[in-house]
Amino acid sequence: MTTVDAAPTGWLTNVRAAPATLTQWWVLTVRLIVPSVRTGEIITAILAPITFAASFYIPLNRVMSFAGLGFSSYGQFMAPIVILQASAFTAVSAAFRAATDAVSGLDRRFDAMPMHPLVPAAARMSSNVFRLLIGLVAAVVSTHVIGFRFVDGTAHTLGFLALGLLIGISFCLGADAIGTFTRSPEATTQMLVLPPLILGMLSTGLAPAHQFPRWVQPFVRNQPVSQFAEVLRALGGDTFGKVHPVTWSLVMPSLLWIAGSMALSCFSIARQNLKRS
Repeated sequence: MTTVDAAPTGWLTNVRAAPATLTQWWVLTVRLIVPSVRTGEIITAILAPITFAASFYIPLNRVMSFAGLGFSSYGQFMAPIVILQASAFTAVSAAFRAATDAVSGLDRRFDAMPMHPLVPAAARMSSNVFRLLIGLVAAVVSTHVIGFRFVDGTAHTLGFLALGLLIGISFCLGADAIGTFTRSPEATTQMLVLPPLILGMLSTGLAPAHQFPRWVQPFVRNQPVSQFAEVLRALGGDTFGKVHPVTWSLVMPSLLWIAGSMALSCFSIARQNLKRS
C-alpha cells in the first residue's frame, strides 16, 4: 500500500499571502477619490481658487494699478499667489484626511493586513495629487479670466506648471505628515488655516515688497511664499518685461525650500508609518 508523504511541519503556517502592492495602492487611491467626487469635494477644489482670485482681484485691481506696479495687468502680477493658495487649500484637505485615518484606527487596521506600511500614505498622496491637479487647472483658468497670460514661450510655461505642481506636492506631503502626527482632524485643520493666510498676506504675492513697512520688508522678500511667487512670476512673464529673468540665483532658493520640505516630510511620514509596523 502506497503512503503519501506528509507535508513538512509548519508548511501551512509558513504560507503568506503575497501582497500585490500596486493593486493595493490603486484600490486605496480609488477609495479616496470616488467619495470626493460623490460628495462634491471636487467642486470645492474648483471653486476655492476661483473665489480667491475674484475676492482679491476685484478690490485690489484699481488700487494696485494706480500704485504703478509696472506690470501689464494686476492679474498678471497676482497669478502666482492664486496658484499657491490653491495648493495650500489642497494641503489642508490632505492633513484632515491623514488625521482622520489616524484617529479612526484605519491605519492600525491596515497594519494588520499583508500590506507594506507605506501603501496607505502613498494612496493618500495620489488622491491629493488628483485634487491638486484639479485645483491648479481651476487656478490657471481663473487667473486667465482676470488677465494672466503666458508670454515667454513653451519652456517657461511648462516650467511654471511643473513648479506649481511641485510646490503643491511639497505642501501636501508636509500636511500629511502633520495630520498623521497630530491625529486630530479639528486641531490639524485649525493649525494649517492661519499659516498660509499670514504668509500669503506678508508676501510679494499681492503687493511688491517696497509697499510694506521697511521693518518687515526683509521677511517679506525672503520667506518661501515670496520666493515661490517671484519664480512663478518670472516663468509666467509679462509683456512689459518687468519680471526678473529666470536664472539659477532666482530659482535655487525655491528649489531648496521644496527639497528641504519634501525630505523632512517624507522622513516624518516614513518614520511614523514604519514605527507602527
